[in-house]
Amino acid sequence: MKRALALIAISCALAGCVPNTQPTGQMLQATQLGLGGDAAPAAADWWRAWADPQFDALVTRALAGNPRLAEALARVSAAQASAAATRGDALPRVTLDGDEQFQRFSERFIYPPPYGGGHYWLGSVQSNLSWDVDFWGRQKALIEQARAGEAAAELDAAAARLALTGALAEAYIGLDRAYALLDIADRTVAQRGRLLELAQRRVVAGIDSRIEEKQAEGQLALARVSRQQAINERDNAVHAIAALTGQGAEAYAGIVRPSLDPRAVLPLPETLPADLLARRPDILAARVRVEATYSGQKAAQAAFYPNVNLAAFAGFQAIGLSHLLSGAAGVYGAGPAVHLPLFDARLKPNYEGAVAEVDIAIAAYNGAVVSAVQQVADRLSGIDSLRIELVDQAKARDAAEQAYALAERRYGGGLSTYLAVLTTESQLLEARRQLAVLNAQQAVERVKLLVAVGGDFSPQQTETQAAGLDKPAARE
Repeated sequence: MKRALALIAISCALAGCVPNTQPTGQMLQATQLGLGGDAAPAAADWWRAWADPQFDALVTRALAGNPRLAEALARVSAAQASAAATRGDALPRVTLDGDEQFQRFSERFIYPPPYGGGHYWLGSVQSNLSWDVDFWGRQKALIEQARAGEAAAELDAAAARLALTGALAEAYIGLDRAYALLDIADRTVAQRGRLLELAQRRVVAGIDSRIEEKQAEGQLALARVSRQQAINERDNAVHAIAALTGQGAEAYAGIVRPSLDPRAVLPLPETLPADLLARRPDILAARVRVEATYSGQKAAQAAFYPNVNLAAFAGFQAIGLSHLLSGAAGVYGAGPAVHLPLFDARLKPNYEGAVAEVDIAIAAYNGAVVSAVQQVADRLSGIDSLRIELVDQAKARDAAEQAYALAERRYGGGLSTYLAVLTTESQLLEARRQLAVLNAQQAVERVKLLVAVGGDFSPQQTETQAAGLDKPAARE
């Protein structure tokens, strides 16, 4: 025992060789990012504000069957298994080993006659106990690192769910926009059909030439091309929605026209929310990964200190099968084992690598929070701009409707040329299309803002999952 204590003392002295390298990165705080507004409003199941049963069902299907989300959830299971295995390393290990061999014993070894030179069975049955005593906190640090990895995987899954609902919402808005453009295309086909009839009557009456009639025929054909393009856009949106919900071609026929109101008011912040960094699962995951690297640094530092293992065994050893389980064949023992890292060229690089991992994780976290602030600011600016654009675009559409109606009446009455009608009709078509696009774009911007501020993600749930890993631990 005295020798073991002496060896530990020597190793502690050698531990002075531990490098003093420390991480240089600093995590950005909310006060450094201008997050001084109110907290973001609650938005659980935000898509239900659209009151569209089909979309509610699609979200449920996507959350249950999307392959990428299934991959994220599988990573959670893998992280949980890894954490459980790491926790198991800190517990005592007990094994039961047995063997029996028939052999000839040497006449020039430790076995005296009659065993020396004879053939006998040599066997043992032994239970072994081994326990690494975590004097320096290495196992504890590894367990903390594994737990942080598990929490980060759960947060990644939450981020995947949030991104999936956002992508599905954008695709659904795209489907609604495609139907709106198809409506415009249908109206345009009907409109140009009437103009062709007017042109034909004017030709018969001798007011116009065949040139105007052919122009009208060409414009009707172009309108039909635009209608077919809108149909193709609608079909592509259906295909995208089916893929996001984990379905194939069999689902296409069941996805019908949306009944959502893209102008429905969703709960949105008006300024950069003060709780942004506590709401987004990807940011929380990045923060937890910083904690994991700090634990990795602690474990790498503890590797410079001695590893003490307590071992014990008890069982039976005997020559001859008939003697194996007799009381006289019993053996047992116990004692410590000390591993002294007197010289290991890997320890210092491993430690410096662990320090570098901390700086990498901090840089990744800072990049994530800066990107999040930019995304929210961009979405807020975009929504404000679209609000103004929509008002003016609606006025432009109304004016174009009136101008076209007047030009059509004048053309029918022989008071205007076909060119004037074509000009006003083109302006009306563009105004209708642009208004439909802006309405869809505003809805998409609202969805992107909800995703940017964390959507329906609950930070309270994450704090429970992370088991206190949401706050940086004190650094030594």
